[in-house]
Amino acid sequence: MEHIDFQKGNGLVPAVVQDADSGVVLMLGYMDEQALGRTLETGLVTFYSRSRERLWTKGEESGNTLSLVSLAADCDRDTLLVKARPAGPVCHTGADTCWAEDNRGNLAFLGHLQAVIASRKQEAMAGTGGDSYVASLFQKGLNKIAQKVGEEAVETVIEAKDSDDVRFLEESADLLFHHMVLLEAKGFGLQDVVKVLQARHQPPR
Repeated sequence: MEHIDFQKGNGLVPAVVQDADSGVVLMLGYMDEQALGRTLETGLVTFYSRSRERLWTKGEESGNTLSLVSLAADCDRDTLLVKARPAGPVCHTGADTCWAEDNRGNLAFLGHLQAVIASRKQEAMAGTGGDSYVASLFQKGLNKIAQKVGEEAVETVIEAKDSDDVRFLEESADLLFHHMVLLEAKGFGLQDVVKVLQARHQPPR
């Protein structure tokens, strides 16, 4: 971890916590050098509580911990961006975030999934994919990936005509996932599809 300027804030720096998967901002806390060290050592986000005047690991009482994914300092090295995965509601009020925002089922997770798919493509090209299912799809080529999208589309349609909502959602997830793989294989991403949809949605002038 690069040098952090704790002196500017009298030994404390703000730590903005963001959900690593959804991108939603969860809370703001403060860290001193000990809190930062504890966070890096344990993998659980730990702050310095100004009211209790001691280190405080998020969730030590409620169980709603924050599992560290990454840490980064801003350009002035006096503020931290903490990306983490929450084990439950973050706010003491029971809300998902300290701003009472909904962090369930956020579509920003698709960005994380897209990045994973892209990394599997690179692994396939380098021959380091191992047992990865996605890497194996890229190794088999575009025709195989397109075939899987067709198969999942048919299975989704079949489940849509049934009354099993769980199976329908599972097949829908499979279809979306394999479509994302196909987009990556063609050199595109979901953002390119969104641009097309946005252009279609523009009101006539």
